Amino acid sequence: MALAIFILQLVVYIVTFPMYFLHFLGLWSWICKRWFPYFLSRFSVMYNTQMASRKQELFGHLQEFAGPSGKLSLLELGCGTGTNFKFYPPGCRVTCIDPNPNFERFLFKSLAENRHLQFERFVVAAGEDMREVADGSVDVVVCTLVLCSVRNPEQILREVHRVLRPGGAFCFMEHVADERSTWNYFWQQVLDPAWFLLFDGCKLTRESWKTLERAGFSKLKLQHVQAPLSWALVRPHIYGYAVK
Repeated sequence: MALAIFILQLVVYIVTFPMYFLHFLGLWSWICKRWFPYFLSRFSVMYNTQMASRKQELFGHLQEFAGPSGKLSLLELGCGTGTNFKFYPPGCRVTCIDPNPNFERFLFKSLAENRHLQFERFVVAAGEDMREVADGSVDVVVCTLVLCSVRNPEQILREVHRVLRPGGAFCFMEHVADERSTWNYFWQQVLDPAWFLLFDGCKLTRESWKTLERAGFSKLKLQHVQAPLSWALVRPHIYGYAVK
C-alpha cells in the first residue's frame, strides 16, 4: 500500500510540476492568493447549504459565552469571505483576521448582507501571530476550515488561549484525515501534494483533533462526522467547542 501511494504521489508531482516550479519561483502563491477568494465565495454558498444544520448547532449557543456586559465579543480566525456571519447572534461584535488581504472586498459584501452584526475591524495577519488582539479580550474565537491550511496549528491554539478571556470558548469546524483503513484516506494521501497547491496550503491529511486534545483547554467537546458534501475527500469533519 505504501509503495502504491508513493508511485501515485510521484505521478501527481510530475503532473503538477509546472505549479511546483511556479511555487519555487514565488509566483504560485501570488496567483493563488488572488484566485482563492473567488473560489471560496462560490464554495462557501454550497458549504453553508449542506452544513447549515451543523453550523446552527455549533453557533446556536454563542450568546451564552458573552461577558458581563451581555455583548458578545467574537474573533473570527481565517474569516475568508464572511461565510459564518449569518449564523452569529444579533449585536455580536465581530473582529476578523485573515492573512490574505484579497478577501476584504468579499468580507465587506458579506457584512452588508448581515447588518445584525456590529463589525469592529479586519486585521490582515496570520493566526500564529495575533499581536494586534489584546490578551483575554474576546469571549469567543471561531475557526472554520482553517486548521487544515495553517503552518503551525499548535501556535494558533496558543494564540487562541491568549486572546480568550477565562471561560471563553473556541468554536471550530474542520475537515480532517479519514480513518486510516479507508480508501478515502488512501486517496487523501495520494492527492495531498496537488491539493496543497490548488487550495492555498490546505492539507487533506491533517489530524486536527489530536492538536486540539493536546491544547490544554479545560473542556473539549468534539464530534467526528461524515459531512454531506459532494467531494468525498473533505467529508471527514470534526466540529465542536473548547473552553479556556
